[in-house]
Amino acid sequence: MSLKEQITEDMKAAMRAKDTAKLGAIRLLTAALKQKEVDERIELTDDHIVAIIEKMIKQRKDSITQFEAGGRQDLADTEKAELAVLSIYMPAAMSEAEIQSEVLAAVSAAGAAGPQDMGKVMGVLKPKLAGRADMTVVSALVKAALAKA
Repeated sequence: MSLKEQITEDMKAAMRAKDTAKLGAIRLLTAALKQKEVDERIELTDDHIVAIIEKMIKQRKDSITQFEAGGRQDLADTEKAELAVLSIYMPAAMSEAEIQSEVLAAVSAAGAAGPQDMGKVMGVLKPKLAGRADMTVVSALVKAALAKA
């Protein structure tokens, strides 16, 4: 079953269970998916869907930080609930050791000699780790590896 089909089935299940919080989050996701399909006139693959979900998760995390800083815990809780639903559709996250080994392999594959080659290394890593690792963590590990090189 594709990711898009799974999302649709989960939306139907949330409707039947009258789970309004989950249903609302899934509807936001399906709206974003349809918007992307219409705007770019493409059929979304699982990779496209993961990228959209990743973007939505980042937005939710930023919103939670802002709402908590502003003292609006009610809105932060809503965003946390949406974040939990969106996280269900992400692939399994990689451990830091797995990320570190991928970073070292990419540094050697790109022939990176120092910090000026960060773009090359990230270009190799991004397609491999998209959706499976937090790219800010990956970026920090790449910086550390290139500082040693």
